[in-house]
Amino acid sequence: MVSIPLTDVRPGLKIASHVYTPLGGLLLQKGKVLLPRDLDILRAFLVAQVEVDEPPAVGRGESVNSSAADKSKPAAVSASELESSPTGALHKEYDRMLLLTKNAFQSVLAAELPIYELRNQLEALIKQLKHYNILTFMPRNHKEYDYLYHNAILSALTSYQLAGWHGLPQKDWMQVAFAGLLHDIGNTRIDPQILFKTEPLTEAERDEMRMHTTYGYQQLRKTSAINEGVRLTALQHHEKMDGSGYPFHLVGEKIHIYARIVAISDIFHAMTLNRAYRRAVSPYLVLEQIKTESFGKLDPSIVQTFVDKVTQFHNGTRIRLSDNQIGEIVFSDRNHPTRPMVSVQGKIINLVQETNLYIEEVLT
Repeated sequence: MVSIPLTDVRPGLKIASHVYTPLGGLLLQKGKVLLPRDLDILRAFLVAQVEVDEPPAVGRGESVNSSAADKSKPAAVSASELESSPTGALHKEYDRMLLLTKNAFQSVLAAELPIYELRNQLEALIKQLKHYNILTFMPRNHKEYDYLYHNAILSALTSYQLAGWHGLPQKDWMQVAFAGLLHDIGNTRIDPQILFKTEPLTEAERDEMRMHTTYGYQQLRKTSAINEGVRLTALQHHEKMDGSGYPFHLVGEKIHIYARIVAISDIFHAMTLNRAYRRAVSPYLVLEQIKTESFGKLDPSIVQTFVDKVTQFHNGTRIRLSDNQIGEIVFSDRNHPTRPMVSVQGKIINLVQETNLYIEEVLT
């Protein structure tokens, strides 16, 4: 390991220890092989020197840079390999969950929920959770008319993670996942002409839509193997911390903790999924809106946990900006997690300063 000035650093060298910003944020991780854009980042943060592993001796005409670049190239992946990959396994379990959820929701008015079958498949899906990225995961068989089921499954996965991140006891995690999965089950009693209407709803139709919370609680009262928090989530997930929600205008801690968690997951996925009457919104814009909603509407401590966690470790993520430029995230400031620094064709764009730009789409 040697410490060398930035002027002597070249692509292909491997960092021997973490590099931090002047404010203590992690800039580049130990073990990273430096690319040309990494040097731009180091210069942008006025890093004077870095510790690197001593490069192996190379013969005349050989290039450390080219050998490192060759090693960093991903191998081609066949379709069959992709299907059997960890991500492919996640999609496979997700598709099974989708089919089971769809059948359960469509038959719930005539039969009891197959709660044990749902639990078994939910557990199988959660086993793949380490491959689930909240910001970038998109179901491979997403159809707009299946929005209700996709939102249910994604809310279950995200709520399960958020429960753990926020420090709930592990015994609650699966129940929180059920709360996410079943929070909108009352919509099965709403007239489809209202539920799938693409034009603005009338006042009477809005009142009927709001009844889905009460319908959901009533349906879940007869369901075994779930606790009261799951039932209350169906009833309370549209309540707001300042009392402006429905159906009972509850405030603060009177809203069950499960409902406060699922409310955040529900809003995120409702806005980042395509719907018949609205196109998907950038996940980064949705995070900014959720942060705004934390002032009086959503639980601020849970919002802070959610935003902090989902924006970690996204350096290298390819994105499309609102002006259609393609780039990749190179640094996320913990004080402004939704407005990272982005590299576009060798130029570093700081979205904290460029307020007219935002991340429109996550590409990877």
